[in-house]
Amino acid sequence: MTCDNEVPVPDAQVPVRRRQFLTFLVAAPVLTVAVPGTAEAVIPTLPQPAEIMDLGEILILAGTPTAGALAVLSVGEDGVVTLELPRAEVGQGITTATAMLVAEELDLPLGKVRVVLADARSELLFNQLTGGSNTIRSVYGPVRQAAAAARARLLAAASKQHGVAVERLSTRDGGVILPDGRYIAYGLLTSAAAQLTGVFSAQPKPASEHRLVGTPQSRIDARAMVTGQFKYTLDHDVPGAMPTVVRRPPTINGSVKSVDSSVARSMPGVIAIGVVPTGVAVVAETFGQALAARDALKVTWNPGTIDSLSDKEIRDKLRAAALPFVVPPLLTQHVDMEFDFAFVSHAPLETNSAIADVRDDRAEIWAGLKSPIVARQTIASAIGLPESAVTVHVVQGGGSFGRRLFFDSALEAAQISKALRRPVKLMWTRTDDMRHGRARAASHHKLRATFGLGNVLTFEHRVASVETDFRHGLGEILTATAASLPVGGNLSFAQTVFLTTCKVPYNFGVVTSLLNEVPLRMHTGSWRSVYSANTRGAEEILVDQLAKKMGKDPVAFRREHLKSARQRAVLDKVAAEGQWGRTMPKGFAQGVGFHDEYKSCTACLVEIDARDPQKPRVVKAVIAVDVGRPINPRGLEAQMLGGLTDAISTTLRAGLHIEKGLPLEGSYSQFHYARQKDAPPDVRIFVMPATGEPGGAGELGVPAAVGAIANAYARATGVVPRSFPIIFPVDFEPFPR
Repeated sequence: MTCDNEVPVPDAQVPVRRRQFLTFLVAAPVLTVAVPGTAEAVIPTLPQPAEIMDLGEILILAGTPTAGALAVLSVGEDGVVTLELPRAEVGQGITTATAMLVAEELDLPLGKVRVVLADARSELLFNQLTGGSNTIRSVYGPVRQAAAAARARLLAAASKQHGVAVERLSTRDGGVILPDGRYIAYGLLTSAAAQLTGVFSAQPKPASEHRLVGTPQSRIDARAMVTGQFKYTLDHDVPGAMPTVVRRPPTINGSVKSVDSSVARSMPGVIAIGVVPTGVAVVAETFGQALAARDALKVTWNPGTIDSLSDKEIRDKLRAAALPFVVPPLLTQHVDMEFDFAFVSHAPLETNSAIADVRDDRAEIWAGLKSPIVARQTIASAIGLPESAVTVHVVQGGGSFGRRLFFDSALEAAQISKALRRPVKLMWTRTDDMRHGRARAASHHKLRATFGLGNVLTFEHRVASVETDFRHGLGEILTATAASLPVGGNLSFAQTVFLTTCKVPYNFGVVTSLLNEVPLRMHTGSWRSVYSANTRGAEEILVDQLAKKMGKDPVAFRREHLKSARQRAVLDKVAAEGQWGRTMPKGFAQGVGFHDEYKSCTACLVEIDARDPQKPRVVKAVIAVDVGRPINPRGLEAQMLGGLTDAISTTLRAGLHIEKGLPLEGSYSQFHYARQKDAPPDVRIFVMPATGEPGGAGELGVPAAVGAIANAYARATGVVPRSFPIIFPVDFEPFPR
């Protein structure tokens, strides 16, 4: 609860400190369900599950019981305010956005706010997971409330010191202003504020009074990053932790049968070698020495779990698993299409890494982790220690895209440290990361739309996917355990994620979307946009072909069938700014796509140069995005640009070939993620005016761009792509297994 009056509430749980004080959150998120409007002259579609309650709202509701202790603010004697954030920063800019929220409420310069990532806090049940485009949605209210409460406590301290009513005080530039104009810096009030008993609750500022939130700001950690001062996992110095690598099996989930380490042990710098569940670990004085010794090991391996499978066999399994349509195309006109999407590596710049120091009675772990609670619980179980004896530090990651939801490097480092009885600094090589890391699951899509008398009557989508591994759960061990059950566990969880994220944003009559997953024992995981990138990308291609069959312009057709004025405004913006329909040279074409998810929506218009169909390049992109209330428009632009780059990569060239149980790609030279030369020289991103509460943004940009790029390619070449990436030859010599 919040109130207009600043009332101190006694709290025996919070220790009073002289030099700083703590403010805990007391406000829980509020669920809002919006009823979509319908356009006229089309057959309306009933609300889909994701329109009634999306995944982000489920995550927020799951975390409501612990929202009162979500974040901690401290004010130091130097006037610097520190926010301890129980989320993972992996490049998406949440530390900057949350710092802006704190600075806004405290009338503080942004440079006076410091955001640190909280260690794993098991008391935050369900509430320390970073995913589902959910961070800003879930912390927007609580962080503002905490900062407002801190401001109230500072004002109360100043009021008591100077005998002035709180109502006559104000705040500005990191200090309290007395009625006579005197300025008292916050740092001078921390001792007095710490002596006040209770937790102070106050109403956050209304959005109309925001001066910082909603304005473009550069990242607070940008200078440290570009100057090399920023510390990622392997930059941390932990006493005794030495460089460590692992010799891994030649196929996924293979295991060690026997090992001859005699040559490797005699090599320079080698400290220790040992067998662990994932392979053979080598510790040395330098990473170069560890890698050389790793390569000198003579290992025989037990088979993996998919040794008999290659791309063709997996594709055949997926096509056979696609569920049948309900509506037969006998009495109506129809459009049927099928699509295949390859496996895709997350490929973050920072490969998997972790530091572990496991002792007989305690353990300490450092890693980039998006689900640190379940990581802590799983590591404790694996090394035979009580959870209370395991400390897990969350380190900022150099990219993730879903990859760091899994904590395999942290678990592996802990197992190595225990087995070799020494601290270790574990690094996965790029080849390790691509071949034995997580990947977006391959999928097959069948779509059918029927129409008559100028209306779309039915729209059916059947998705068959390799099972996406959700064993990281929703942030705690019970969910992770349920997700690993063979029946009703992972399958039902996957269906929940699918149905609460993927939705058709158009009034297309009767709409049905069904997912069927094929359980293969391989390393999959949530990749940016999870199911939406492929599902909605395929749907946007069908929308173009449906418009063509019905004799309508693709933009006009979308506009006619979109459900709300907000959605149409975003589409209109890209059509106008991108000059939709302008005459283009032969081999060039425009394409458009639309997507709505996590209470946000976006449209993307691209222009492609496909004069050589085997060397297509996106040369221009126009994006409009409405996230309800943007906190940092510059950060939002970066998210949309990142989504566009992911879409360019995975739509045109980036994918993983599977051959006899292992991805062939083992480097960026083989996994063709977009380079600078592939980036469009002309990109314009328009952030729509703020309305309502913040929506999600991290995963929003990929699906619309996938559809836009594929549609542009089809218009430029006359060939509608059905398999992705479009350009996907095996034109390299893979690294040895």
